[in-house]
Formats: sequence, structure tokens, C-alpha cells
Amino acid sequence: QLQASGGGLVQAGCSLRVSCGAAESTFSSYDMGWFRQAPGKEREIVAAINWRGDITYYADSVKGRFTISRDNAKNTVYLEMNRLKPEDTAVYYCAGGRRKLGKPLYAYDYWGQGTKVTVSS
Repeated sequence: QLQASGGGLVQAGCSLRVSCGAAESTFSSYDMGWFRQAPGKEREIVAAINWRGDITYYADSVKGRFTISRDNAKNTVYLEMNRLKPEDTAVYYCAGGRRKLGKPLYAYDYWGQGTKVTVSS
């Protein structure tokens, strides 16, 4: 079970960090991803991190602005979002599963409920 939090309303150019906590100790064996879905658009991957935290992936649209990280001792994955743009407005979801890095979103096994991020111009 995954629980995303930390969303909110921010101005363009500002920063925000969203978190995703897991209840299970098996979290440390899961690759984790952050996805987002804007109104009227399909859900898309934003970033992903392998279970050890030493391999990451970023969508081109966020590369250089967003950073994914994890703390396996706290069963938590983070997404630090800097220099936010209005086009980053979306509901952000975390998802996880074993050996998912590089896989499409439908391959992920476990999903959080989403946290809304709104960036005003």
C-alpha cells in the first residue's frame, strides 16, 4: 500500500517535494516510479528509481529540474521538483514493483492514490 503526499499550489519557478510512503518492508526490493496525469491527458512517467537507489530515469520534460530519491530505511520515495512550470500541473502518482525500471506504467504492480500539484503562472 502506497501513500503519496506533499502536493499543493505553488507559483511557477518555485520548488515542491512530494513523498510516497509504503507500509510494507518489501518496499526496499521494489523499483519505484513517479507518474503524473494532467487534466484531459494520459498518465505519463516522470521519473523512476531502482530498488537500490543507484539507477534513475527521467522524462525529458523534467530532466535537470526534478530529482527522484529514496530512503529504504523509511520506506519512502521522494520527488524533488524545482523550477516548476504551469505545464507540470497534474496529479502525481507513485507506483512500485519488482524489476520495473524501464517498464511501461501498466507493468507497475502497486499504486498510490495520487497527490495534486498545481503550478500557477
